[in-house]
Amino acid sequence: MKKITLLVFMIAVSFGVQSQISTPAASPASTLIQKVGLTDVTVEYSRPSMRGRTIFGDLVPYDKLWRTGANARTKITFSENVMIGGQELKAGSYAIFTKPGASSWEVFFYSDYNGGGTPSDWDESKVAAKTSAQVQNLPFEVETFTMTIDGLSDNAATLGMFWSNVYVGVKFDVPTDKTVTSSIEKVMKGPDANDYYAAAVYYMNSGKDINKAKEWMDKAMSLTYEPAYWQLRQQSLIYAKAGDKKQAIETAKKSLAAAEAAGNADYIKMNKDSLKEWGAK
Repeated sequence: MKKITLLVFMIAVSFGVQSQISTPAASPASTLIQKVGLTDVTVEYSRPSMRGRTIFGDLVPYDKLWRTGANARTKITFSENVMIGGQELKAGSYAIFTKPGASSWEVFFYSDYNGGGTPSDWDESKVAAKTSAQVQNLPFEVETFTMTIDGLSDNAATLGMFWSNVYVGVKFDVPTDKTVTSSIEKVMKGPDANDYYAAAVYYMNSGKDINKAKEWMDKAMSLTYEPAYWQLRQQSLIYAKAGDKKQAIETAKKSLAAAEAAGNADYIKMNKDSLKEWGAK
């Protein structure tokens, strides 16, 4: 009995030692990073190989949901909203599920990207976008499942999937033109309130031309519908540094009232201290 117990113990130890040995993954993980226009796109997936097997219609059955790779769910992340199949897909991360067919695939962008394999309970409400893509038969075989982002332009690209003798591509559009046009229009209109405010505070804190800082701060406040207490605080400090104590006191009182309404003890104290320093009555 003791010999049997010892043998079992030795086998258990042997398996424990072996489990610490690193071996190559059957389906190695891969990360694809690509900038399309101004949008960052990242694809994280695992790459199974054919190894002499028939893939589509066999290992990957037709008309059944597939994880589109191996191991954990294939995840795609967009830094900006994109358009896929006429649908807006919000910036964020999604699992890519597919339903391969002999002539076309259905492609799903699923909001629940965590976990492995396909969901045990498919939730249609989590399908953020779906589209179909035509199968293109290749004149050669691709041994290892491969995803690409190709067909790059400033405003679009194609998410490609290669395996066996099959290629499927899903085009997506990125908002490059909208973003650039908006930026151009903003710049051509001139600085906004935030630009004037930031420049004024920088000039004051850096010991630069305080009169220019005052000019910019006045411009910023004139463009601001309801200045916040921290903005008024900075304006009062600029006035004081420029030697305009009357305006500094008047503005500090406005900042104090707004800080009291917001319940911000730090700004209440700072304003009271400044008002005392400037001789306010």
